[in-house]
Amino acid sequence: MKGLSESFYRGKVAQIQASLEAEGLDGVLLLDVYNVIYASGFFHTPSERPMGLLIRKSADPVLLVPLLEQENAASTWIGDIRTYFEYPGEEHAVEWMIREAGCQRLGLDRFPQDLDRALPAGVTRSRLVDKLRWVKDPAEIELVELAARYADYCLEQVRDYSSDIIRGGGTELDILAMCLKNTRAKMQAEVGEIFNLYGGSVVGTVHSGERAALPHGSPMHRPPQRGETLIAGIGAMVGGYHAESGATFIVGEPVGDQMRCLQAARDCDAAGVDTLRPGNTCAQVNTAALNVLKEYGLGDAIRHRIGHGMGLQGHEAPWLAPGDETPLVPKMVFSNEPGIYRPGIDGYRTINTMIVTDGAASVPSRFLAENPPETRILTL
Repeated sequence: MKGLSESFYRGKVAQIQASLEAEGLDGVLLLDVYNVIYASGFFHTPSERPMGLLIRKSADPVLLVPLLEQENAASTWIGDIRTYFEYPGEEHAVEWMIREAGCQRLGLDRFPQDLDRALPAGVTRSRLVDKLRWVKDPAEIELVELAARYADYCLEQVRDYSSDIIRGGGTELDILAMCLKNTRAKMQAEVGEIFNLYGGSVVGTVHSGERAALPHGSPMHRPPQRGETLIAGIGAMVGGYHAESGATFIVGEPVGDQMRCLQAARDCDAAGVDTLRPGNTCAQVNTAALNVLKEYGLGDAIRHRIGHGMGLQGHEAPWLAPGDETPLVPKMVFSNEPGIYRPGIDGYRTINTMIVTDGAASVPSRFLAENPPETRILTL
């Protein structure tokens, strides 16, 4: 399997060019690493040396890179590669890029923080490409859906093998190492070239017991104990595009109100999916979902928003959060992350990947639908 094609990136450049006039711009200089990748396919390792992609109304795109990246840049489809020697240099690299652009009205997606001189007249901040990235093309959606399947597979490894690991005295780290190893092997075998060259990976966390009450808990050399909850959160990336899937398991038989909390998370997730429709706003999805936890009497256990955008970055705008009034449109991609955190007691988090459509939301991560709360018991 190969990554996105040259025609995809040429189409993105054309889309940006067609949008420049409405933005009042003659060109846009992309400095953000993910915006450069989005419009060029130049997957590169960012460093302190700025790299830019210049897109003007009726000219071919230009990659502006430090000299040591010249050969890497030349391997792309872009024919116009211009270089500066080194950073910081006698002239700031971004000032050089602006001169190379030669535009009276130039948009920058990011202002360099280390440039302590005023930018030339006619240079303004532009969010044009950031906003274009919110709405995915079918080829991008295909990669998101594939990444979601691998995230699900990783969770299936947790479901199928954690009991044996725990019975043998294994730890959270042992469980995590097992599921990541098996998933990486599957990705390597199935997507090969795209896994190696175009950004493929799988990452995750497994944490249990009282530390499950930490939204960003890290796995430890600690065996999960009978009666505890165990959270597994997985992120997968294929061709540079991200998806997530996550579940909370119960070690041994459920105790106390554990099943009720899992049911609350399930209903919270469902409310998020139901509200993720065109015409609603990001903030409305957050409110509808979190209100379910409040109705279960778990309002004090809420520690974060319900979700975030995903694409080239695991976390990117827009946000399913208070204050984000972005209207939903088809082909936006979000996470859906009900979280219940009770310090000193336990924690619960589930994760789905959701895609806005013309009607009901699509959910390419299938683990939670296929493994309802009553089945997520790690038998000892």
